[in-house]
Amino acid sequence: KDRKAINPLPAANEHPSDDQALEKASGNRTAPHQDSGSKPTVTKKRKQPTECFLSQPEEKQERTLKAKRRKKKKISDILEKSALKPGVPADLQNLLSQHFGENRSVIEIEELKLSDSCFLPANDLTHSFSSYLKEICPKWAKLRKNHKEKKSVVMLVICSSALRSLELIKSMTAFKGDCRVLKLFAKHIKIKEQVTMLEKGVFHIGVGTPGRVKALMEQDGLCLNSTKYMILDWNWRDQKLRRMMDIPEIKRETIDLLEMSIIQLCREGSMKLGLF
Repeated sequence: KDRKAINPLPAANEHPSDDQALEKASGNRTAPHQDSGSKPTVTKKRKQPTECFLSQPEEKQERTLKAKRRKKKKISDILEKSALKPGVPADLQNLLSQHFGENRSVIEIEELKLSDSCFLPANDLTHSFSSYLKEICPKWAKLRKNHKEKKSVVMLVICSSALRSLELIKSMTAFKGDCRVLKLFAKHIKIKEQVTMLEKGVFHIGVGTPGRVKALMEQDGLCLNSTKYMILDWNWRDQKLRRMMDIPEIKRETIDLLEMSIIQLCREGSMKLGLF
């Protein structure tokens, strides 16, 4: 009996030892799984901020480069830094030679050249429009009285826009006196109305754009045989600091107008060019 009572004790002691061994084994097995699962999450969290950090400065650099390139293309930024120089006859000569140099022969380019005697004194940027006209045309009163031909004007002023034409007409009040001035631009005025006005009345000064003047000449509404002076609004700049020859459309129309008959009339001596 004493032996039977003593024997169960070691069996009872063996069971808890087995449980403890199982718990340790399971603990050892689960531990590496937790470590293996935690490692990739740590690496992912470290990679994400480094990728975002590297991509941000590259985008900023691209934006700054694009902004710098756009600023270089603006004409106004370049003209603001450059000093304003008055136009001279050589500027018009160079413009004509550059325009016709590639498509014309040497003989044809020589026929388009103008001597210094074809030009009036250029504006030195100190004159108003009235004072400039008084300087280049001191005998205006006599020319105005003798002019009686229809479909023609004594003086033709070419500028870049209709608004600029109105400004020049207002600024020549001290010079024009009682002479009649005709608006030669397309804004709010039909070409048929201008043709009928030239056919019925006598006008002394015409102020307008090269495109409308060219169209009137093509339709025989305007004749330049009695025109003595042609003034180009050369030095004036618009809000974007562009001159009339800096605008491609105005430049092309002005050169076409000069080629039609004005260069020939200047070479013959019946007309003179002025750069205001």
